[in-house]
Amino acid sequence: METTLKQFGNIPITTDVLTSIFGDYKAPLQKIMMLERSGELLRIKRGLYVVSPNISGTKISMYLIANHLYPCSYISMQTALREYGLIPEKVYTIKSTAMGRSKNITTDMGEFAYTGCSPDYYPIGVNIKDCNDYSYMIASPEKALCDLVISTPGLNLRYISETRAYIEDDMRMDIEAFARMDTQIIEQCASVGKKTASLLNIIKLIKRL
Repeated sequence: METTLKQFGNIPITTDVLTSIFGDYKAPLQKIMMLERSGELLRIKRGLYVVSPNISGTKISMYLIANHLYPCSYISMQTALREYGLIPEKVYTIKSTAMGRSKNITTDMGEFAYTGCSPDYYPIGVNIKDCNDYSYMIASPEKALCDLVISTPGLNLRYISETRAYIEDDMRMDIEAFARMDTQIIEQCASVGKKTASLLNIIKLIKRL
């Protein structure tokens, strides 16, 4: 049994996949419940599980879970910026952008927030991060910043001075790291996304630094 579960590593598994694996059992759903009670399977939400690190030998990835909780989503905004070491604050809610409606999902493992976007905006600046036996989708630093600006209510970067204050004072981002951002990705976001003027001012600031 341990070998059967170990093959999944830390990749979330649906109930359908598990019942197909335990199809030889008379009551596969009861078998799943038994494995959950024993701690070998950890419930993420109804119908979605992850193998215990004690069995898989692999640390649980909250980012991978976030991708699986909401299909067609990627890690973004403060969560991605923190992952890249661009902002100092810890982020307790895993933030993502998704092709679909915005929603918040609460699980026993943590809080997940998803901001919806249009299909043409979604793929810009999205990377696949490889981590040995698994991979997850995450925004590039530029896309994460664009997502944050677009999704923040009331944020309107009308002037270069206002834009710099937002980056340095509000976000506390290292200005040298900010100056190395790829303006082409931001330009693509500005061409199909919202708050075009704010994104264009970010580009202007990068080019002045």
